[in-house]
Amino acid sequence: MSRAKKSARLPARESARGPAPAPYRVGFLLFPEFPMMAFAAAIEPLRAANRLTGATLFEWRLFSRDGEAVRASNGIDIAVDGATGEEAKVDMLLACAGTRDAGADDAAVAKWLRALARSGTTLGGISLGAYVLAYAGLLDGRRCALHWESLDAFSERFPRIRTTTDIFVIDGNRCTCAGGTVALDMMLQVITTRDGRALANDVSEQFIHPHIRGTQDSQRMAIQSRLGVANQKLIAAIGMMENAHDEPRPVHEIAQNVELSARQLERLFAKYLGATPSHYYLRLRLDRARQMLLQTTKPIIDVAVACGFASASHFSRCYRAAYARKPSDERAAALVARPSRQPARRA
Repeated sequence: MSRAKKSARLPARESARGPAPAPYRVGFLLFPEFPMMAFAAAIEPLRAANRLTGATLFEWRLFSRDGEAVRASNGIDIAVDGATGEEAKVDMLLACAGTRDAGADDAAVAKWLRALARSGTTLGGISLGAYVLAYAGLLDGRRCALHWESLDAFSERFPRIRTTTDIFVIDGNRCTCAGGTVALDMMLQVITTRDGRALANDVSEQFIHPHIRGTQDSQRMAIQSRLGVANQKLIAAIGMMENAHDEPRPVHEIAQNVELSARQLERLFAKYLGATPSHYYLRLRLDRARQMLLQTTKPIIDVAVACGFASASHFSRCYRAAYARKPSDERAAALVARPSRQPARRA
């Protein structure tokens, strides 16, 4: 038998506290190829909060560079309400982008964003929207959350910005999130701050989102879920490997740390992963190297060292055996596939 859920929150706040405060106005600055999932995850909680309370707690407006509709990464065109350069009249402005060149070399956008910052508007980035703020110099000295695949490239391009693996960051009047469904968690935090945890919980449940994630929740799936394994010693060993790319630890040392013999660890890897510990560890490091080749401009020797290879030649041999191409060919293909601003797409 279902049980009716009672809420301690009144449907309309003015009934207990006098006239309701003015709606919190949120603007979204959309760039071509913006990720629809992240955008929807940010705007839909605002709509739900209004519906659940029967009050206009939030209002929103959409902007683009020229005031014209913007095509999302899934090919759907979204009409907007205005263009950059116009008077925004918003309390928060969130840049939503899916490429790393969004806002690059765009003095007009940067000027508009800086004016909003001076007026006290909270500025944020959804997915690769952090690049938009970074190009405008609005994240210098701040903490910034990005998608895990983009951290290396962003840190290389903007060394004065403190990147983090947190799923989202609210640093004073700046907020950034890693994209995807994390935008929902960030906006639930905004709702919590303004209107209380009870409303945020109700909004979360409307979207079948049973756990509101905190800033420091992991961006990646837990090893147990990702690999479908439950053996805790195996999970601990894999965790040690994933956290030591640059200076690989000997397999026998990893085994000792999880209170197994090297032979016992080998049997676990064979049983659950169909590989030896050494081969699995090597593939982890090569996957990390491939990500760096595709996402950064670091010299190949630097990539090799960062992933625990003693020499470029050894790295090249291992890489070619795994991916059937040399690291230099991987880098060259990546540069051809993307323009100089490297507009990698992100969820």
